[in-house]
Amino acid sequence: MVVGIVGLGLMGGSMGLALKGVPQVTKVLGHDHNRSHCKEALKYHLVDEIAEWEEIRRADVIFLAIPVNGIINSFQNLTDVSPMCTIIDLGSTKEKIVANIPAEIRKNVVPAHPMTGTEKFGPSAALANLYRNKIVVLCNLEESGELQRATAKALFEAIGMKIVTMDAKEHDRHAAYISHLPHAISYALANAVMSQEDAENILILAAGGFRDMSRLAKSSPIMWNEIFKQNKENLLDAMDHFEEELAKCRDMVEKEDWKELASWMEKAQKLHDIL
Repeated sequence: MVVGIVGLGLMGGSMGLALKGVPQVTKVLGHDHNRSHCKEALKYHLVDEIAEWEEIRRADVIFLAIPVNGIINSFQNLTDVSPMCTIIDLGSTKEKIVANIPAEIRKNVVPAHPMTGTEKFGPSAALANLYRNKIVVLCNLEESGELQRATAKALFEAIGMKIVTMDAKEHDRHAAYISHLPHAISYALANAVMSQEDAENILILAAGGFRDMSRLAKSSPIMWNEIFKQNKENLLDAMDHFEEELAKCRDMVEKEDWKELASWMEKAQKLHDIL
């Protein structure tokens, strides 16, 4: 099969590298509105060829590895694809994407969210094993065609992913806590430190804990600004719960209730019994 990838950054570029190891895939085409990304994608062998939109539309499988608004806009240019075509979006939020799939191609589309990534972005950040042994969430599969469901599952399994199915609305609520809130906290931490500490002290004193907590703040502001916008209500709900926990911590510290604070910390440790 011929696969077209729209968006040649971290996710799209890594998908291109991963698919090159799949026997069923005969050619990987790439498309990106950023011409420098196209050049880099060829330089790093992320795709076999750079293709114009018309050629991408004729591919057997089309991956949309672009921001959510771009995915929704792309659907409008794919309304006349072959009934046999499989369109897989890799958006980080799902409810608005699912709601905006044109009826004439609903069976063509498999909404997906690979639960993987790094704080880096662009074609040079692509990794051949980014998807291996990671979870991919497929949403509202009952609305996708039988061929498209089978194709998407086969490709994700071929690149080493574990498949989970979920309703789009449910996905967005969970993603707000597991993915989007941590990014918000990381940006906030970075800005808090930058406003209080000079660069020299940050370099001298910043150890592993701070580096780990602030790493996500290196993520693309363009991409994450849109994710926060698309999942606003769920993110605000997650922020409310986080602020409640932070307020508990502040209260225990102010009151010097160290025993209760220790119990609160021990409760938090149970998370890693699950992970």
